[in-house]
Amino acid sequence: MSRVCELTGKKAMVGNNVSHAMNKTKRKFNANLTKKRFYIPEEDRWVTLKVSTSAIKNINKKGISAVMREAREKGFLKK
Repeated sequence: MSRVCELTGKKAMVGNNVSHAMNKTKRKFNANLTKKRFYIPEEDRWVTLKVSTSAIKNINKKGISAVMREAREKGFLKK
């Protein structure tokens, strides 16, 4: 499974490591992802999602149902 948030679509960015001598080498900035289980009361079931920590904050603020609905509209969530 790739390192992409299932609710927000966040994924790794590419940048440079810059040394003191200004030498540049490529590096990756990975998204801060965690696997987490959520209970959906409308469907009376548990769902395991790979989400970013900012998505977890959105879920705490808006609720899992609203965030999953938005993710389906944007095409991030296929389930």
